[in-house]
Amino acid sequence: GDTPAARNAHEILCRTYWRPVYGFARRQGLPREEAQDLVQEFFARLLEHRNLDAVRREKGRLRSYLLVSLKRFLTSEQHRARGVKRYESGPYIPLDELLESDVTDVGLAETLSADRLYERHWALAVLEQVLGRLESEYEAARNSALFDQLKEFLVGESGRPTQAEIATELGMSENAVKQAFHRLRQRYRVLLREEIAHTVAQPGDIEDELRHLVSVLRG
Repeated sequence: GDTPAARNAHEILCRTYWRPVYGFARRQGLPREEAQDLVQEFFARLLEHRNLDAVRREKGRLRSYLLVSLKRFLTSEQHRARGVKRYESGPYIPLDELLESDVTDVGLAETLSADRLYERHWALAVLEQVLGRLESEYEAARNSALFDQLKEFLVGESGRPTQAEIATELGMSENAVKQAFHRLRQRYRVLLREEIAHTVAQPGDIEDELRHLVSVLRG
């Protein structure tokens, strides 16, 4: 609907899932500028025509629905004149983010199909959204320093400090750090499940979608 809450939800949707959509378009061989235009227009039409209502009616999954809709959209656009059009509608996505995406996708694009690249970006977008929510909770509790240290264990960064080193730096016991990480990991799992629940129409699909996300990341 046309409410502040709905517009905010649309903005979150677009900013979360633009990277999978843009990556797919680029992997299809579209030039950078044309892909940028099409991403903006794709989301604008999706919201303008209330296409997301179909996800609920069909009891579908947002991940699959967006990909099918994107393929149809790109097919229809190919029948238009090849002249480049700068779309003015749709959510604003900073150009530097799109250019950065191109750089990071170079290696993946050489080994993954367009569909698999889309799935990979979808999974990373979900995890990024969850990590952002978790970070906001720790900031609200004034525990940003603890979060910054412990999140390395969640995302698997190489060269991260040991829990003993974190304890020394933060003036905590090593056991306290272990307990803090256990709580962080438990909360992360809860938020991940909530995030997945937002993208499926049926509660029974949550577990399958979680397993799919894990398989995409491992693949």
